[in-house]
Amino acid sequence: MSDTDQGIVLYTKDDFKHLMAAGQLAAETLDMITDHVRPGVTTEELNKIIHEFTLARGATPAPLNYHGFPKSCCISINHVVCHGIPGERRLLEGDVANIDVTSILDGWYGDSSRMYMVGKVPKKAEKLVDATYESLMLGIEQVKPGNTLGDVGYAIQSYAEKHRFSIVRDFCGHGIGRDFHAAPNVLHYGKPGQGVKLVPGMVFTIEPMLNIGKPDVKILDDGWTAVTRDRTLSAQFEHMLGVTEDGYEIFTLSPRGYTKPPYGA
Repeated sequence: MSDTDQGIVLYTKDDFKHLMAAGQLAAETLDMITDHVRPGVTTEELNKIIHEFTLARGATPAPLNYHGFPKSCCISINHVVCHGIPGERRLLEGDVANIDVTSILDGWYGDSSRMYMVGKVPKKAEKLVDATYESLMLGIEQVKPGNTLGDVGYAIQSYAEKHRFSIVRDFCGHGIGRDFHAAPNVLHYGKPGQGVKLVPGMVFTIEPMLNIGKPDVKILDDGWTAVTRDRTLSAQFEHMLGVTEDGYEIFTLSPRGYTKPPYGA
């Protein structure tokens, strides 16, 4: 483990093994919760299941008490962009929801989120979810030594806007490893060749948020929940990955092979 002159931590191949273990736990958690996402369940019930699952595997849920966040995961439904706080809200047929988990395993962080569709959802919601996933994967394909974070952002932005969705600019991906949030910031928009140059050992999340309407968001009075200002639907997917000598390694791929919903169909 070493630092660049930009304050970005570079991890070794041995470090990558620990990051993979933490990332796989986060992915396994998202696989597990899939079976519980159905009409009628409260987001607090899902939070409790995730909390207990994480502890049973010898890990800690990173969101709990992070800067005062009161729960063990974030659940963001429909027009909630991110950082939704689990509570008494019941999932309804037609909802789309993002579930975001971060596990701390032996001092290493694993961070991932996925979209879930509750029963049959409107066609526009399906298209948004699909486009968000595809934009994430196109961004990931740009990760290799010599490319820049601007290349990553441009791939995401151009795909999203081609499909007439907007990119949220108030939130970004981030460096991760021994710390929850670190340098660099990973913007989901940009220009080719601009921004931080990628080198082997960098580890970060890519987590684009796409809106059906405008990109503007606001934070609710709880200080956490971010929603679209125009109340249109929002979607997000997140993977955690490391830069290798010839490309990238995704630490948070689903053990069950899930990519985007409907899962297991």
